[in-house]
Amino acid sequence: MTDLSVQVAPQPYKLVNRVRFVTAASLFDGHDASINIVRRLLQAHGAEVIHLGHNRSVEEIVTAALQEDVHAVAVSSYQGGHMEFFKYMVDLLKERGGAGIKIFGGGGGVIIPREIRELEAYGVTRIYSPEDGQKLGLAGMIRDMLERADADLTRDCPKDLKPVRAGDRRALARLITALENGALEPALRDELKRGAAAKVPVVGITGTGGSGKSSLTDELIRRFRLDQEDRLQIAVVAADPTRRKTGGALLGDRIRMNAIDSPRIYMRSLATRVAGSEIPATLPDIIALVKLAGFDLVLVETSGIGQGDAAIAPLADVSIYVMTPEYGAASQLEKIEMLDFADLVAINKFDRRGALDALRDVSKQVQSEPRRVRQEPRRDAGLRHHRLPLQRRRGHGPIPGLVGLLSERGYKLPPGRLSRVEGRIPPAPPPSCPRPGSAIWPRSPRPCAATTGRRSGRWPLPGSGSS
Repeated sequence: MTDLSVQVAPQPYKLVNRVRFVTAASLFDGHDASINIVRRLLQAHGAEVIHLGHNRSVEEIVTAALQEDVHAVAVSSYQGGHMEFFKYMVDLLKERGGAGIKIFGGGGGVIIPREIRELEAYGVTRIYSPEDGQKLGLAGMIRDMLERADADLTRDCPKDLKPVRAGDRRALARLITALENGALEPALRDELKRGAAAKVPVVGITGTGGSGKSSLTDELIRRFRLDQEDRLQIAVVAADPTRRKTGGALLGDRIRMNAIDSPRIYMRSLATRVAGSEIPATLPDIIALVKLAGFDLVLVETSGIGQGDAAIAPLADVSIYVMTPEYGAASQLEKIEMLDFADLVAINKFDRRGALDALRDVSKQVQSEPRRVRQEPRRDAGLRHHRLPLQRRRGHGPIPGLVGLLSERGYKLPPGRLSRVEGRIPPAPPPSCPRPGSAIWPRSPRPCAATTGRRSGRWPLPGSGSS
């Protein structure tokens, strides 16, 4: 008979190492309530969690686990195909050099005791059943996961940089972990600094929290792949803040990335691990390492920043500041330090009320600087101009504009296939004019160049098989 007596809550487990998890719900499974609870509890206990969301395949989970160099993956599966799903995950991790990554799973009553025993015998670290929840409670299960996963991964760190130069992505991931943990040998660090002189462009993407930095980064990757027909090897480094109270972090940028499914794209999520900074202290060395790995382009996304932050500017060859129309009064723009440093300004979520006014105010603020007083905003997202909006519109203005800026700084990319959108953005109408959603203009606004930019459809990525 099942013992349902109240159990004493276990003491929280104190981590010895910085433990990283990938969490997801399995393919064809939209039930993500349980995995969301698990990843929040892992964060609250000090773990860094790369959350992928629901409906994720084994390929996506394993790729993320290897690139992110995690200690463990935690997957909920309620769709009935758990035997094949978890066994394939075990096989794929072993095949790709991730045999040491722990696998935790759960599926309520869908996974019966006989199947749990079979999966754990096959190589899954542990499948938690409803009976485990009754005996251990959520806190007990989280403690068990952390205890099993807590390990020092830097013991297996490469002794030199040859594997990285040869294109070994597992060696790259482990060396980034060593840099994050301060465990890289001094001789290797010196060699890294000497070898980091490779002329590889770095694009820095920063902005306020929730402004759409990750979505814009994904869109840039997609358009670079289209423009260069998948010739470029692109590295993406994305930072998110560490919570000061618990030491945990939600590294949630990867969930927004839909265009990184390519062997030529590498992504690594970082926690800042310090309070009050939008980038980790180790970011310069990590950028140097990915340059050494042979990438053609490096995209660096910071965590959400405040008005006085501009830490990415010295590290990037081209910096993009992402904002939304909701910034308050126009005088608030005078306080945003990144407007003094950014090469491009992306006014994201441009379909919102007040976007045209924001465009006008930001343009005035940008042009008020003495060295840019004669420059005007353009529709092509800034080809040879500074501080220009990357609006979602027909055409492919952002990439030609960005390529132009990189070219001016000495980084030459091959001619691309995407057309350049020319023309100036028309000025915003005066405030007395009716706006979309107003009583005079309740449904659809009058067509104009600034409001008819909805895409008619996404182009298929190279090799996707879409038409």
